[in-house]
Amino acid sequence: SPSNMRDQWGMWYDWAIRSRLEPMKAAARMVKNHLGGIIHAATERITNASAEGLNSVIQKLKYVARGFRNRDRFRAAIYFHLGGLDLYPAGITR
Repeated sequence: SPSNMRDQWGMWYDWAIRSRLEPMKAAARMVKNHLGGIIHAATERITNASAEGLNSVIQKLKYVARGFRNRDRFRAAIYFHLGGLDLYPAGITR
């Protein structure tokens, strides 16, 4: 539960801040600044994996093409490869 996560994190945070390890203190402060998002991601199990997957395909298109003449052609290539179009004619079954 989110409240249990906050309690557990609070115990770790107290230990990390009291330690003499400056990298641990820096990590604890960073986590403190993002704690709400971390707890939300852990409880909702939402990731950006699909966006990263799309981005990797777009980067591959960019690499394979060795550049595009303009943004419109690059955009058209993205739509063509990632648009989910059904390119088979209506009479052909797969």
